[in-house]
Amino acid sequence: MTEPRDEWPAPVAPPAPEAPVAQPQRPAAVNTDFADGEWHRLHPATPLFRGGLAFLAILGVLIVNLRDRFFEIFFDEGDVPLPPSGGDLEADAIDYIVREELVLVALLAAMGVLLLLIAGFYFSWRLHTFRITNEVVEVRSGILFRTNRKARLDRIQGINIGRPFVPRLFGAAKLEISVAGNDANVPLAYLRSADADALRRDILLLASGAQRSEAEPAAAAGGMGGMLDARVSELLSPELDVDLVAPTSIVRMNPGRLIGSTVLSDTMIILVAMLAAIVVTSVVTGELFLLVAMFPGVIGIGGFLIARVTRSLRYSIAATPDGVRVGFGLLSTTNETLPPGRIHSIKVSQPLLWRPFGWWQVAVNRASRSSQNGAAGQQQTSILPVGNLDDVRAVLRLLLPEVANDASMPVLELGLSGTGTEGGFTVSPRRARVLRWFSQPRNGFALTDTAVLLRRGAIWRSLTAVPYSRTQSVSVYQGPLLRALRLGWVQVHTVAGPIVPTIGALDRDDAVRLFDEVAAASLRAAATDTSHRWRQR
Repeated sequence: MTEPRDEWPAPVAPPAPEAPVAQPQRPAAVNTDFADGEWHRLHPATPLFRGGLAFLAILGVLIVNLRDRFFEIFFDEGDVPLPPSGGDLEADAIDYIVREELVLVALLAAMGVLLLLIAGFYFSWRLHTFRITNEVVEVRSGILFRTNRKARLDRIQGINIGRPFVPRLFGAAKLEISVAGNDANVPLAYLRSADADALRRDILLLASGAQRSEAEPAAAAGGMGGMLDARVSELLSPELDVDLVAPTSIVRMNPGRLIGSTVLSDTMIILVAMLAAIVVTSVVTGELFLLVAMFPGVIGIGGFLIARVTRSLRYSIAATPDGVRVGFGLLSTTNETLPPGRIHSIKVSQPLLWRPFGWWQVAVNRASRSSQNGAAGQQQTSILPVGNLDDVRAVLRLLLPEVANDASMPVLELGLSGTGTEGGFTVSPRRARVLRWFSQPRNGFALTDTAVLLRRGAIWRSLTAVPYSRTQSVSVYQGPLLRALRLGWVQVHTVAGPIVPTIGALDRDDAVRLFDEVAAASLRAAATDTSHRWRQR
């Protein structure tokens, strides 16, 4: 497919290097006819990836455990020793089958079960179809109980491409279309890896309001050598789509910083505290059963921390014509495209132990829930697992360019590490120290032309930015204690998620002013927002 590129910047030829540098061959972009409104099927090996691998693993375990018995039955020259009749059938089914001369019947039954499973996998694949029109993405599946899922293109919040390690070896990928709402996502598992990238381009192009041009058919790989070359290229190539973005990310994930941030994370502190408590208790009481009882929990937390490091090692984030592309993962890889206007709020936070190093984390709220985990192991909300202030600036400009512009960046930086009223912030009055012992000089808000900024915390610092165009409502609250202190509490409502944009312990008049100004600005922004049709702007 040839996309309209009149709005793209003209490519600039890079200077010739002094010496050629070996680069992994990137997979060539392909075009598909999936977005033609007709019904299509998934990758032919989908049944193997979804259930066949588990079946083969169970079969392998059975064969290993019954290996000696099979050798006795089929290769022993002497008579197979049989237990006396009347034995317990449940204790040893193999002895019962041999004693009653039912080996042939058992083999035929096993083959019948195997054939039924294969037939089930086949019909499941045949009846699992999807189509993409100019308005919706629709998926039909099921053999006995049919299901039909539709995703409106104007409700798409992002498109996630996951490549688990085993399907990745076979050149397959899972494409998940994130749609606004709970349990509203539409997965397509699995497609050819190159087809998944091309289909993502098609869906985002249709969702943007542009028209899809005629696609040229994709060239097939030639022979076994072509297939092997394609697999190697997909394994070694950058995670980002080479047709749309540069192969380098705007943020480079430092392995030392990533490991250090994990060691100094709250989860690691909990793990160390658990280990210390177990060891001390065991030494004092002389009972070692606590070590055994808590071992699974320790292994689980340790595995989470290791997975957090490995998932973020190949982290990348870059801009595309259809939004921000975020990729991560070492063996099983994931990359997701967030179209413009799908970020409903953004939070930059800094735990206490990260402060000496100047590290920050960036998370977002979206109107959908992805089944894939994010770069830091959480549900797909952590956009930047760890980075310095320069990384935060780059990510903010990428995610919210209308908020993090040159005029607003000084205000954003004061929201991260500043105190007091500098930069236009309105902070809590001194009488609010009863409720904000340490954070009273930092606790406050600022209003820009495009967003409201909420600054909180002196020990665990955070800054939350909510664009006016993504605000759903705003509320002001005053309970008995706040009324006695002449204080107020304000919440800016967006989609549900880990970020809750609230600010408390404000002066009553400041709380009312914040309520009025955010409500008015949100109405104006909603009337002029065109981010859902970003290619028509």
